Amino acid sequence: MNAVPPSPSPTRWFKSMRRARDPFVKGSPVESAEVLRRARDAFKAGRTAEHGFRLAQLDALVRLVVEHECDFVDALGRDLHKPRFEAVVSELVLVKNEALHAMSNLKKWMEPQRVERNLTTALDESVVVSEPLGVVLIIGSWSSPVQQCLVPLVGAIAAGNCVVIKPSEICSHTAELLHRHFASYLDNECFHVLHKVTSYLPELVEQKFDHVFFTGSREEGTKVSQAAAQTLTPVTLVLRGKNPCYVDQQCEINAAARRIAWARFHNAGQSMVAPDYVLCHVGVKERLQQALRCALMQFYGSDPRESRSFGRIVTTENFNRVRDLLWRSGKVVMGGQVNEAERYIAPTIVVDVVDTDPIMQQEVSGPVLPIVTVQSVDEAIGFINKRDKPLCVYVYSSNSKVVSRVMKETSSGSFCSNDSVLQTLQVLLPFGGVGSSGIGCYHGRYSFDTFSHKKACLLRGLRVECMTYLRYPPYEDRNLSLVTWASTLSQKTHGWCHIL
Repeated sequence: MNAVPPSPSPTRWFKSMRRARDPFVKGSPVESAEVLRRARDAFKAGRTAEHGFRLAQLDALVRLVVEHECDFVDALGRDLHKPRFEAVVSELVLVKNEALHAMSNLKKWMEPQRVERNLTTALDESVVVSEPLGVVLIIGSWSSPVQQCLVPLVGAIAAGNCVVIKPSEICSHTAELLHRHFASYLDNECFHVLHKVTSYLPELVEQKFDHVFFTGSREEGTKVSQAAAQTLTPVTLVLRGKNPCYVDQQCEINAAARRIAWARFHNAGQSMVAPDYVLCHVGVKERLQQALRCALMQFYGSDPRESRSFGRIVTTENFNRVRDLLWRSGKVVMGGQVNEAERYIAPTIVVDVVDTDPIMQQEVSGPVLPIVTVQSVDEAIGFINKRDKPLCVYVYSSNSKVVSRVMKETSSGSFCSNDSVLQTLQVLLPFGGVGSSGIGCYHGRYSFDTFSHKKACLLRGLRVECMTYLRYPPYEDRNLSLVTWASTLSQKTHGWCHIL
């Protein structure tokens, strides 16, 4: 008699049905499990521990970016129709600068940080040691598919970790390029790119990494965070959202318009740090609209579709979403042309937008700039604070008091006055979200710290035992009084009681 195969468990059945419904699910986690095993074995063997190894890997990463610049430009052009200028400046140069900065400072970052001694710790040494976490998973997004994978990688390498990178499947040419060249430059056991492994992201995270670094949408970030919580895996989340930009009545409008237009429309508006909407003071509404028209004409000509400086929407799905937002919100005063075959949406300005319009409820991720009119800076601040905390807040004003108020009275991952995006490119400034726009930060030393465990170490000798006996049983009131007195005295000198 033939044996009857066992029925699948409810959990396994649920996951299989979830995979069938989810657009991100197409494969199995077998390859990723093998990659994780190899990386974990390499970490346990101590391959990444030495300064020289880390330095060599960072140098190799720089060579990868420099020697294959044309390949990366071509891949980004195929995936996003990204102009060469944007590909080099916003992707490759950013990675190169990040790696060179880490190489210059790595030795100092790796040194134990000594804690200042005081009266009660005069005979001890207190240090904070930066330990690598282990094997970390970096999940990149499609909007900047090179730098959103490789900039976090710099910090992870510098901190001494092994790394598994999961690039966006949407930018398939870029993902394939990273996979093809990684093995030729970086250590084959310590650093891996998952290519064509399209398993459900939470299931990938559940394989238990030592840290997960995710860049992408809030919806996916929530799933990743929930999956990581199952194994108590720490996460860094950099999440998209709606970044407000306030334009004050005291402002050099033409310069502001050029900077806003560049930030909003580069990469066809597909940037998580671009201004998502403008809060325009009613006194400069008409002037700003005219200045934006002039800026767009200067940037892309009378027909942006023919411009070599203007990109395309990454997928048909995103094209349809942005087009629907455009058609259901406000009044178009410039642009609005679409071509589904090319996934082209013209640089578009929308006015008469109200809070309930769909374009104000969702992140745009496309070349559409809605303008909302406000009566004052107070109204603008109130408008911003009624919503989730954004990744970035921008303000354009020649009045320093206005700039100061917006900076102090709003909360965001980052802030910039009289320009946009540039604060996220500074290697010395942390970049990350707050609240619903993310958890944690990176860039420069902040990346090194993100991928390190800060271990507190107290180095003591066995001297002065004649004093430490006060803490031992049997406990006496007299000893308690002495310990309490000594600890109170010690706290005044910013330390704890040495006799303990």
